[in-house]
Amino acid sequence: MGSHLLSWMTFLPLAGAVLVLLVPRSRKELMKWVALISTLPSLGISVYLLTQFNFSSSSFQFVEKGLWIPAFNIHYYMGVDGLSMPMVFLTTLLVTICIIASWRIDTGLKGYLALFLMLETGMLGVFEALDFFLFYVFWEVGLFPMYFIIGIWGGPRKEYAAIKFFLYTLFGSVFMLLSMLYMYFTTNPHTFDLTVLMQSAAGYPLRIQMILFAAFYIAFSIKVPVFPFHTWLPDAHVEAPTAGSVILAGILLKMGTYGLLRFNYQLLPDATRAAAYFLAVMGTINIVYGALVAMAQTDFKKLVAYSSISHMGYVLLGIASLTDQGIIGGTMQMFNHGVITAMLFLIVGVIYDRVHHRDLNRFGGLASAMPLYAGITSIAFFAGMGLPGLNGFISEALTFLGAFKIYKILTIISATGVVLTAGYMLWTMERVFLGPLNEAYKGIKEISAREMLCLVPLAVIVVFLGIYPTPLIDLMKATLIAIKGGVLGF
Repeated sequence: MGSHLLSWMTFLPLAGAVLVLLVPRSRKELMKWVALISTLPSLGISVYLLTQFNFSSSSFQFVEKGLWIPAFNIHYYMGVDGLSMPMVFLTTLLVTICIIASWRIDTGLKGYLALFLMLETGMLGVFEALDFFLFYVFWEVGLFPMYFIIGIWGGPRKEYAAIKFFLYTLFGSVFMLLSMLYMYFTTNPHTFDLTVLMQSAAGYPLRIQMILFAAFYIAFSIKVPVFPFHTWLPDAHVEAPTAGSVILAGILLKMGTYGLLRFNYQLLPDATRAAAYFLAVMGTINIVYGALVAMAQTDFKKLVAYSSISHMGYVLLGIASLTDQGIIGGTMQMFNHGVITAMLFLIVGVIYDRVHHRDLNRFGGLASAMPLYAGITSIAFFAGMGLPGLNGFISEALTFLGAFKIYKILTIISATGVVLTAGYMLWTMERVFLGPLNEAYKGIKEISAREMLCLVPLAVIVVFLGIYPTPLIDLMKATLIAIKGGVLGF
């Protein structure tokens, strides 16, 4: 087992999905426990890998490689570095939390839990695959479970939202597939090995690199999502069940920015340098546009969805700067936003389970009836605002620090997003928690122990990394500096 930890971590949830399907339909409690227990070994392995990770190395670690389809030189090739390791840990943590958060799901429970476990395998594989063909397989594996999770267990417009999510993502996947095939056939011998492609693709003429860069950008920017490919996200979030929204915002969006760094940056350095300003502009648009639209929302969940569009803009701005601080800050924002937005969607789920609506104008004064809930919400909201002492601050500060060196005007414009974020976050806090208690919610129940179990681990990470971000920075630094050096040619 010691030499195949990534495989065990990736495929144990899939084995758990099979076990869930074997449980008799009437044994719903047993199904839930089987699903939860199936996620715990993967979480444990990811924590163990963190403790064994060599922070000073930019190389891939815990590597597993073997021929998968010899006739076409396709390998089962897995490994993690400082870019993927934080996302692997976050994936295993959030899926475990999502199973706990889904404890009250009753309809179609067997299929729901099996799809979540299958989704975990797909997401982990995306962050670990070092063979392009294998990456594409995992990328597509992650698409189908989320389509059904939204389409079956979602809200009133679930079919529309699910189809929109599926078509947008599949549209982007076509561009990725065509680029993958081009690289495969222009490499001699033909290979999908990313470590080989990083050497051969860098030698493509700039014109070819730009075409491939554009194709990858479309595929990954839809996932982020970057304006104007963002329109699927609010629909998907609003209609998805709470746990589906947590995974969408916490992990699936990060697969987009991960793809930009892994493929655009590492395979196409010349094109990346040429397109860096464009990426920074798109990041700025995301930050300001997402925040302005979030401010106009009266649906609690839709507000959090548009805030995700805004906060993912910081990732683009940071990595586009091609400075040490910017690329570290932007990539930290991937992890930090994953934690914060998972908290926010869980928070929305808590109140929705009690009152069965998300209209911000119909709340009021809930802090007096639900002080624990108000307290945990405050942590998430202040982290989203980038308050010093919480994890959102350090990633945004490093992003601005790095971006200001290169894009002064864009950084100044982007900084207005901080003010706008504070505006809609504080206004939301006021509408939900402050003032006299709405009489309609006089007997509302405080947040439960199970709901706190989902939120407290995330709140601990928010506070810990806000006070002491060094472990996350050290984990990422060597890899990101190497990626930056590869793009800049040194």
